[in-house]
Amino acid sequence: MSVKEIFETMEYGPAPESAGDALAWITDQGARFGHFIDGAFTAPSEGFESRNPATGEVLAELTQASQADVDSAVAAARRAQPGWAALGGPGRARYLYALARLMQKHARLLAVLETLDNGKPIRESRDIDIPLAQRHFYYHAGMAQLMEEELPGRVAHGVCGQIVPWNFPLLMLAWKIAPALAMGNTVVLKPAEWTSLTALCFADLCRQAGLPAGVVNIVTGDGAVGERIVAAEVDKIAFTGSTEVGRRIRTATAGRGIALTLELGGKSPYVVFEDADLDSAVEGLVDAIWFNQGQVCCAGSRLLVQEGISESFLARLRARMDKLRLGDPLDKCIDVGAIVDPVQKDRIAALVEGAGGEVYRADCPVPEGCFYPPTLISGLSPADPLMQEEIFGPVLVASTFRTPAEAIALANDTRYGLAASVWSENINTALDVAPKLEAGVIWVNGTNMFDAAAGFGGLRESGFGREGGWEGLMAYTRPAETSAPLVPRAAPQGDAVEPQAVDRTAKLYIGGKQVRPDGGYARNVHDAQGRLVGQAPIANRKDVRNAVEAARGAAGWSAATAHLRAQVLYYVGENLAARREEFAARLDRMSGEATGAAEVDAAVDRLFTYAAWADKFDGQVRSVPLRGVALAMRAPCGVIGALCPEEAPLLGFVSVMAPAIAMGNRVVLVASEPHPLAATDFYQVLETSDVPGGVVNILTGSHAELAPVLAAHMDVEAVWSFSSADLSGVIEREAAGNLKRSWVNDGRARDWHAAPGRAFLDAATEVKTVWIPYGA
Repeated sequence: MSVKEIFETMEYGPAPESAGDALAWITDQGARFGHFIDGAFTAPSEGFESRNPATGEVLAELTQASQADVDSAVAAARRAQPGWAALGGPGRARYLYALARLMQKHARLLAVLETLDNGKPIRESRDIDIPLAQRHFYYHAGMAQLMEEELPGRVAHGVCGQIVPWNFPLLMLAWKIAPALAMGNTVVLKPAEWTSLTALCFADLCRQAGLPAGVVNIVTGDGAVGERIVAAEVDKIAFTGSTEVGRRIRTATAGRGIALTLELGGKSPYVVFEDADLDSAVEGLVDAIWFNQGQVCCAGSRLLVQEGISESFLARLRARMDKLRLGDPLDKCIDVGAIVDPVQKDRIAALVEGAGGEVYRADCPVPEGCFYPPTLISGLSPADPLMQEEIFGPVLVASTFRTPAEAIALANDTRYGLAASVWSENINTALDVAPKLEAGVIWVNGTNMFDAAAGFGGLRESGFGREGGWEGLMAYTRPAETSAPLVPRAAPQGDAVEPQAVDRTAKLYIGGKQVRPDGGYARNVHDAQGRLVGQAPIANRKDVRNAVEAARGAAGWSAATAHLRAQVLYYVGENLAARREEFAARLDRMSGEATGAAEVDAAVDRLFTYAAWADKFDGQVRSVPLRGVALAMRAPCGVIGALCPEEAPLLGFVSVMAPAIAMGNRVVLVASEPHPLAATDFYQVLETSDVPGGVVNILTGSHAELAPVLAAHMDVEAVWSFSSADLSGVIEREAAGNLKRSWVNDGRARDWHAAPGRAFLDAATEVKTVWIPYGA
């Protein structure tokens, strides 16, 4: 094409990036790879091929990890971990800085290798993925340097098993390895079967950096290898992938006492208001959906556009789609690369073929091979499967809304909660809507912005835990102190009986009212000398259902100001203090010891402490490398079900209740099993303290019977257990149903008289990261 023709057509000419260096690196390794274990590559063995999805060309042969390989990698990590932790934060920081510098030095090699293996355009690999991966190592090198000062009293978990997907192979590796190493952990990582080459290249960089043997171990293979890592003797699992697999991992790790972070699927809403900059919003969609072939779990694949502009907006969007360029991902002029594997392409095609609504495929040339045209599907109902399920391809589904309230309702009408985008030139609209969206990350007038300083992760069935920022560091550490096994101290009690007119016949407390249990049965409660002191009702599944419904109905508590919640908690504390002698006498009778007054005083102090925290445990403004800020905002989990401790029946009860409601949650509490009357006595304190009905609901009965019901309930967002019975495994397995957060004691004791700290506040909140760009 002549220069004149180029100026007349304004068409791009080809600008291919050379693959020579990347292919030479593969050849230098023999084009056959073993695993990276204990600081060295193992000999290649039987495995599978890694192919270039754009051409089908075989790039290398990789080894399928056996059980022996996984065991060897975990053993190497276990041997290396004490020495790695003993280096201290500054010592570890030196290695992380070295890795960051090496990644910068070999940035071009890594970018080309990523594009060859994954199929994404070189512009994405070169300008986004690789720089962000470097940023993670620089940022976490700094956090390692500051660990002892900024995270006092916290230590590494130990050995971390990590499993990453194929859409961001090297970036996801950096998200997981950098914070783990910074905090003193060692790792065994499995890259995706389709995209393992940049992980193996990173292993080569670890050798060049002189990283101690065993600190980083990388094993390759299919999902069976991931299952072996999950089943191994590790101390933490960090997984990014599908919700289905995440649910299986939650079940497999239940009751093992290991930490777990899950970053799962999404069906992220992309909300465009009529006052938005429409051209910018269109470009945002192009970036979110098509520049990545739609292979991004947080992509705004569900477009919600205000009715008044929907026709104009969709027309602009179709026109932009028609101009997209598909082709060789190594061409710097290409917008849309290849789908990662023919299996994934076939899945996308099958989903679109079965779609209703109006299907529009971009009028642009589509090369032969593993390519799929940008596609827009409109006119679907909110309940349509394509509006609800993740497609993971260059396919956008669209719907309309009328008002901001309807936009919020439609955006939240999904089982996922990973990310969302809000587009409006009215800052009041944007900042009103953004925090109301059920998503772990919300972008205002932007999309797909990430940084090591800003936590990333989901809500609901998009998983739990955060990677990046302070939240990510907390996820790779634990409190230094250990606790002893909990010894139950159950008071004698009789069998279930019909309620009798004894000294004290208690009821359940649901929706702000005292109610009889559904089954109508109570249990005799005795004091330390075996004397009958009253009866406590036995709650059943229906009582749990009623309590959860009451809690759901008290959603206004979450919307109340923190200042108001603080006042209510202060009032509860004052009313408990006014009845100090009465509560102390009853506690003394239960325990047979003169400790009641100290327990009441501690409970009052606990209420005042969390009242003080109610309007002070807030978020942070994170410094990110762009013109804007990322706000880490604290939000309540929602409805929390909790099993209160058997010991310290009043103080333990208050210590669980107070932080949860201080942060805006509503609670369903199962009182101490041997000493339930300490909680039932508390009803009157709640009733006289302006606590709205449904905010606190109290059940009594068997922890073993009520725990699985609470954990499996789909309308409970989090479940805690401080019971002396080791119900951890049951709770974590049942919680896998909707992937709710769980916090269990694994049968370990807690000193309820010790200072409460911030652990309860962290457990009672989710962090939403709201990105707000600014500048003319």
